[in-house]
Amino acid sequence: MYSTLRLTAAAKPELPATLIPSSRRAFLKASGAIAGTLVIGFYLPFRSAAAADLKDPPAPNAFVKIAPDSTVTVIIKHLDMGQGVTTGLTTIVAEELDADWAQMRSEFAPADAKLYNNLFFGPVQGTGGSTAVANSWMQLRNAGAAAREMLVTAAAAAWNLPAGEITVKKGVISHASGKTGNFGDFAAKAATLPVPQQVTLKDPKTFTLIGQPHLPRIDSIDKTTGKAIYALDVRRPNMKTAVLLHPPRFGGVPGKVDDAAARKIPGVLDVVTVPQGVAVIAEHTWAALQGRDALKVTWDDSKAEMRSSAEMVEAYKAMAAKPGAVAVKKGDVDQALSGAAKTVEADFVFPYLAHAPMEPLNCIIEKQADGSVECWAGSQFQTVEQMTVAQVFGIKPEQVTIHTVWAGGSFGRRATPNADYLGEAAAIVKATGGKYPVHLVYSREDDIRGGRYRPMFYHKLRGGLDKDGNLVAWEQRLVGQSFMIGSPFEKVMVKDGVDATAVEGAADMPYAVPAIQVDWHHATSPITTLWWRSVGHTHTAQAVEVMMDDLAHEAGKDPVEFRLALLKDHPRHVGVLKLAAEKAGWSGDKMPTGRGRGVAVHESFNSYVAMIAEVTAKGGEVKVDRVVAAVDCGIAVNPDVIKAQVEGGIGYALGAALRDQITLTKGVVDQANFDTYEPLRLSDMPAIEVHIVESSEAPTGIGEPGVPPLAPAVSNAIFNATGKRLRSLPFDLQSLQGA
Repeated sequence: MYSTLRLTAAAKPELPATLIPSSRRAFLKASGAIAGTLVIGFYLPFRSAAAADLKDPPAPNAFVKIAPDSTVTVIIKHLDMGQGVTTGLTTIVAEELDADWAQMRSEFAPADAKLYNNLFFGPVQGTGGSTAVANSWMQLRNAGAAAREMLVTAAAAAWNLPAGEITVKKGVISHASGKTGNFGDFAAKAATLPVPQQVTLKDPKTFTLIGQPHLPRIDSIDKTTGKAIYALDVRRPNMKTAVLLHPPRFGGVPGKVDDAAARKIPGVLDVVTVPQGVAVIAEHTWAALQGRDALKVTWDDSKAEMRSSAEMVEAYKAMAAKPGAVAVKKGDVDQALSGAAKTVEADFVFPYLAHAPMEPLNCIIEKQADGSVECWAGSQFQTVEQMTVAQVFGIKPEQVTIHTVWAGGSFGRRATPNADYLGEAAAIVKATGGKYPVHLVYSREDDIRGGRYRPMFYHKLRGGLDKDGNLVAWEQRLVGQSFMIGSPFEKVMVKDGVDATAVEGAADMPYAVPAIQVDWHHATSPITTLWWRSVGHTHTAQAVEVMMDDLAHEAGKDPVEFRLALLKDHPRHVGVLKLAAEKAGWSGDKMPTGRGRGVAVHESFNSYVAMIAEVTAKGGEVKVDRVVAAVDCGIAVNPDVIKAQVEGGIGYALGAALRDQITLTKGVVDQANFDTYEPLRLSDMPAIEVHIVESSEAPTGIGEPGVPPLAPAVSNAIFNATGKRLRSLPFDLQSLQGA
């Protein structure tokens, strides 16, 4: 296995060996003893996300490689964009293998959906929905346990001793007689053994790595020293740089192109028109950008979005005047509301949001002499990207090799249903005849203005209370775009006219309400939208949890107690809510003047998060002082990674709550860079405490669940401090003047 890697690397010495996979067919052999390397793993057929155990009989593939020097390399089928899945997945294998953490390594898997599919997505290799650890949990435990058993069997044969008397601890295989050996001593023999189809997994009570704090992230050193390779670091022989001029309005297309001035820029090699815009190809990025600035393009906006944001909001409000497609209905809401002792009405507006990852989108595409294509990218949806690139070149998906490298953030942006930026790069390579590899680079402005936003949404809610302050009715109407309709995922995600991602967190809210109706209007626009960290939960949590606070206030009840009474059938919600309240010192006592405390609890991606936010609000300014979070995400594989993800989610969500928004004037995006789409600053970051619920449940998502509860907790805290409700995002802080 390693000899194949070396041969490939020798043929292309300009790249680190970690970037060059071997022949995929050779790489994916079930097991082998080439160069004394044990390769073992398990492939499990697709199960729905509701599947609880994923205990199918395993078939081997390459998930674990044990080398003669005893290093253990875990093949990572998911993209690590900073969320730490390489550490999490490697920990799972190391635990069952009883390896020492110092001997563990990781590398990204080649693109092959048959072997590396996401078990929750179907026959698709990809990362998203906070599924990486959740869907790989049993798969990698089985792989590690099988590799351990094979090493023990090999040692038993070499020592002529019963396998049951041999132990493994921290990468050392030993027997009471004093015989010891390392993994590398038995890897070659183990590779010749049959893969066990049934393995015994460790009792979680005996875990030594899983659940342990302060386990070093496996990527920390390489990222600190600059050794980690991102797409921006990749260099191919004769590679050229391309930048793309997109239409200034969504839905616009290039008309007349005058590229004479652009071609005179030193370093500019070519200008080509592709379906997505006009591309300038140059020897380096600066020349390409200068060339693009010199282009004179007349755009055809006959099918473009021409409205401004305010006009779109008014259109959404008009749509909300009538019922939409019903997502959930129980009881007679109109009758319950008419009979209520008190009713509360509220509306919420949510803007478009950019993902704004630290590393703007970029990728390299190179056409080979045999017609095949190679791509280098922080690849999040490898299967979709293979298909998109193949379609552009008129070849088969298996003729497209994708080298997945580290990604500097994504928050959903890289996981597009049409693999947009790889499709753009492929179109540029095709238009230039494939005579050189092309590195397509987005500027920050391209990224902010380039679309694929979190959709704009409008919510209209009504809630009813009986004379005792009990919640008896809930009506919620949502208006917003669907990025599922028209995509390959429509058949799965859109049922009876309702996009599940548009209403998640509302249609399935946990609160016990006798009469409830949630419906949705699909607002159409050429503006391209996409999932954004925590998807529909980004807006439904704000609407639901702020409305719950409104209702608690009208009922004259404590916001925590009001929620607990409605959550009696949801123990995990109750668990995180009580833990957060306890750790935050929640009480009914009023805070000092200008200070406020707010609460929110929300489930997303099968994980439960409650937050208590404390704020200072004076003179129209708000400072979030403290956030206490309680998290239940099942077994905590890496507690430090979990805390980091929740902390990061809080920061990401707080930026959107305080100021982030994408607005349009006559269809043109107003924001361009971090001066106008301002990220959260260090001075804005509150003190954060993250408390993890001890659990024996299988791990669930953590990359996204820290986002949804933050804004409503802060919103409720502002109300507690000032008596004024800030429902829409970002907060209209000017309205607090004089509060």
